Amino acid sequence: MDGSGHALFGTPFGTCGIAWGPAGITAVQLPDPSPEGTRARLLRSLPAPVPEAEPPPAVRDAITGVQALLAGHSPGDLRHLVLDMSRLSDFHQRVYERTRAIPPGQVLTYGELAAALGDRNLARAIGQAMGANPFAPVVPCHRVLAAGGQPGGFSASGGAVTKWRLLEVEGYRPGGEPSLFD
Repeated sequence: MDGSGHALFGTPFGTCGIAWGPAGITAVQLPDPSPEGTRARLLRSLPAPVPEAEPPPAVRDAITGVQALLAGHSPGDLRHLVLDMSRLSDFHQRVYERTRAIPPGQVLTYGELAAALGDRNLARAIGQAMGANPFAPVVPCHRVLAAGGQPGGFSASGGAVTKWRLLEVEGYRPGGEPSLFD
């Protein structure tokens, strides 16, 4: 990718945002109540402001993938997208890479993700990493639940309701049970 920039784009959930730089996507923002709020939150997550710009082809592909995921028209696997995690700690990079490996429609608990990373005592630190995720839903932190299948926290606008809605769009059913509408 050449240059840096950011753009807003529409989805069934509302207006999302994306930012990019020469090494890949630097941030993705789920909707805030207003497009201005989405833009402000996106830009706050970056180390330096970037201008609004026309997305290059790789970013247009990312936008199309996020739109399809949020519309329920795709299996939600966005692992092919190139993310620039260079500003993040090694721990956050490991957590986000492992989170990206959770298949659409499936979940892990914070404890299970911690165990997968080699130390079950990291569950709280993983929760903090999920709260700081600058790439939702490309890094699908919505697929990580608290113990007992509870939603735990979710830092996107709408909190746990948004988390459940994302999981529902992907076909996740708590306990594997269909809803009344299936």
